[in-house]
Amino acid sequence: MAEPRRSEEGCSCRNTDCLERPLRWLFEGLGSAVAACPWPFVLVPLLLSAGLGSGYLFLPQRQANDIEEQFTPTGGPAKADRDFVRRYFPTDDSERFSVPRLPTEGAYAALIAVAAGGGSVLDPAARRDVQRLDAAVRARGYEQVCARSGGACASLWPEAQVSDAAAVAAALENLTFPITNGTFLGATLGGVRTGAGGRVLSARAVKLVYFLRVDGPAAAESRRWLESFLRDIPSELEKFSAVKVTYFTSLSRQEEFEGNTKSVIPLFSITYFLTITFSVVSCLRLSCIRNNVWLACCGVVSAGLAVLSSFGLMLFCGVPFVVTVASAPFLILGVGVDDMFIMIACWEQSSGKKEKSDVKSRLAETYSEAALSVTITTLTDVLAFFIGTWTAFPSVRSFCLYTGTAFVFCYIYTLTFFGAIIVLNHKREQGNRHWLTCMPVGVGNGQAKSCLYNACCISNCSGESSQPEGEHPMSTFFKKYYGPFFTNKWIKLLVVLLYGAYLGGSIYGCTQIREGIDLRSLATDDSYVISYYNDDKYFSAFGPRVMVVITESVDYWNETVRLVIENCTQNLEDISYIDKNFSESWLRVYTNLAKRGLINISNKTLFINNLPTLFRIVPSFEWDINKTQDTIEASRFFIQTVNVTSAVDEKNLLNQLRETAKQCTVPLMVYHPAFIYYDQFLVIVQNTIQNIVVAAGAMLVISLLLIPNPLCCLWVTFAIASVIVGVTGFMTFWKISLDCISMISLVICIGFSVDFSAHISYAFVTSGESSANKRAIEALSLMGYPVLQGAVSTILGVVVLAAAKAYIFRTFFKIMFLVILFGALHGLVFIPVFLTFFGIFGTSPHNTEPKKLEHRFRNDKDCP
Repeated sequence: MAEPRRSEEGCSCRNTDCLERPLRWLFEGLGSAVAACPWPFVLVPLLLSAGLGSGYLFLPQRQANDIEEQFTPTGGPAKADRDFVRRYFPTDDSERFSVPRLPTEGAYAALIAVAAGGGSVLDPAARRDVQRLDAAVRARGYEQVCARSGGACASLWPEAQVSDAAAVAAALENLTFPITNGTFLGATLGGVRTGAGGRVLSARAVKLVYFLRVDGPAAAESRRWLESFLRDIPSELEKFSAVKVTYFTSLSRQEEFEGNTKSVIPLFSITYFLTITFSVVSCLRLSCIRNNVWLACCGVVSAGLAVLSSFGLMLFCGVPFVVTVASAPFLILGVGVDDMFIMIACWEQSSGKKEKSDVKSRLAETYSEAALSVTITTLTDVLAFFIGTWTAFPSVRSFCLYTGTAFVFCYIYTLTFFGAIIVLNHKREQGNRHWLTCMPVGVGNGQAKSCLYNACCISNCSGESSQPEGEHPMSTFFKKYYGPFFTNKWIKLLVVLLYGAYLGGSIYGCTQIREGIDLRSLATDDSYVISYYNDDKYFSAFGPRVMVVITESVDYWNETVRLVIENCTQNLEDISYIDKNFSESWLRVYTNLAKRGLINISNKTLFINNLPTLFRIVPSFEWDINKTQDTIEASRFFIQTVNVTSAVDEKNLLNQLRETAKQCTVPLMVYHPAFIYYDQFLVIVQNTIQNIVVAAGAMLVISLLLIPNPLCCLWVTFAIASVIVGVTGFMTFWKISLDCISMISLVICIGFSVDFSAHISYAFVTSGESSANKRAIEALSLMGYPVLQGAVSTILGVVVLAAAKAYIFRTFFKIMFLVILFGALHGLVFIPVFLTFFGIFGTSPHNTEPKKLEHRFRNDKDCP
């Protein structure tokens, strides 16, 4: 930020510092207080962190990693539909179990056997292995916990239980696909090749599914059986050579997802090492007195205390701890270190002002410059996170609450704890004490010693600690080489073309973005779940069997009503994702019986009284009608989906089904347990756009209030929009979908866009140079290295996540990398060049001489 304007300069359309000036005065007072009595500002944050840190005792109780609860939208339509199905069509998995009639996915263990060597699972050797596999599962006590129908365990592939080879061969000889003897095999046989009449010639895979009882007290026993299955089945699978077997259970997805947090814990130590190393190198001074190694370490400690305090506070308050929150400390470390650099830079800049010689005056000056800059960046980041809590996804809400609160604590501790450390470090320097041992060091006046000697000596050091400080080499680079290079007219033309390519590619990527989270991504890369999902591709020809529910009582005995229902059914069957040949409707069968003269359904009494005849023919239809004594409260039928192979297909299927059902005059509802997850497609784009628009508007307001130049605010807004478009577009090229994980990072994107653009554009508009090119060069010389340093420190905070085995953490790294890359690219390339074209209109009329801007990194050299 620039130095405070003269008090006679009031607010105007070109000078909006009405809020900036009182904030500067406030921070000057805080700086003086910290300098006067630093120890309370050190001890209170430490004690507060220790107290709030006890909130971690509640961590086991606060962990909330239920996939459905955290990664599906709150209040999704499918959840209400499921409640309706449960209420009107209760299940009984001990007597009348039926897979398509389940309101949930149920409890089950599944095995996919794929024939080895490209063969068929129907070949004798593979078939024997499948039978042995089935026998091994049933030998584990499956019969005692299995879901039953018709007095026997429900099975989707009964041939696996037949031990007579001749009987099996005869059955397979007459096997047709996808229906054989009234049994639907679309979800059982995969990679099928058929001949005339649908006769099965070969099949690459077979899926064996073992459903367990979950109604009543049987649920606990079934869970124990599944846990035992997961423990022991890997060793069982090694016995088969003719087939390759993968496995999965209804517990697998959840258990593997909960293991994600454990997989990332070892990366914390690497992150702290990288952050401390970078901080130490950045603050390294080749002087035994003025070396700021401990100052750098305390800056990292300050960020760590912020994580401890904020997470402890959130746990005390009962905010759920979701696995996505585990990525927040990596980000907070990077940002906290960046704030530390701002404080150190402004502190060392103040040493060159003779009128600011005492520690109180210097720290007041430091706070008046650095604290305002930190306030702007923190406020924009925190606001972006808290706006991010206005979402339908609980996982996003938890992440934004934890991270936004951590940024607040990071800000508070930077201004208190770290400010006090600066004072204590200054007192050490004033006492000529060694940076490592804190022992008094004599200052020699003899022959100058080497830089290494000055850094390591523990007795006399050459040179005086008060020597004038030279310009940092990186600032020289930006002033003499980088700035002039990018203000060359041909280079500016090249930058404009580069930006056009960037924007064009970004917009194209935005049109191709994929939506929704793939459930397999919730497991780690080496999980057995991934192998199972990969083999599940053999069964992609047939999708969910969708339940179509008539939700109110209608006059089924009225022929006109039946025609309306039939028309609605046909409209649903006309959807490209539906195969009408596999629909199942009790009303169609009932109507056909009446047309054949077997029953009479011409009035209400006859219609109700003849239903038992239908149930004797097809017993399962009794489960599809919720009937009181003389009324049908609700009923349902089923349609079969096909070729639902991608997230786009899932989204289109759900939208088309619901839209078609809504157009029917009879109240219809479509439902399948998978629709709980498909619901994310309905809100993910809407929520993302809502958060981005609201946050960007809030950023503009904050910029206008705290950055005293309207043109600078416009460039900040431009950078926000441009970076968001770029990150969203390039997500497509990096195969990242728009889901609740990437939504988190896009929220972060807004705050970081302000960080990178505000400093360069403000340095430009407050410059007193005579030409636009010279102002751009001055802005880059003053702020280029701090922007670059801030980008590097943030990247170092999250780079270890690139090595994570979990999609959640890798995605967080990828988008943060794009955010930092494009943010820095705008701050260091695009905005300086564009300002030379348009920035002349925003120069402050008060700028008659160059103003000194804050340095976010010290410009000094300890060695000649």
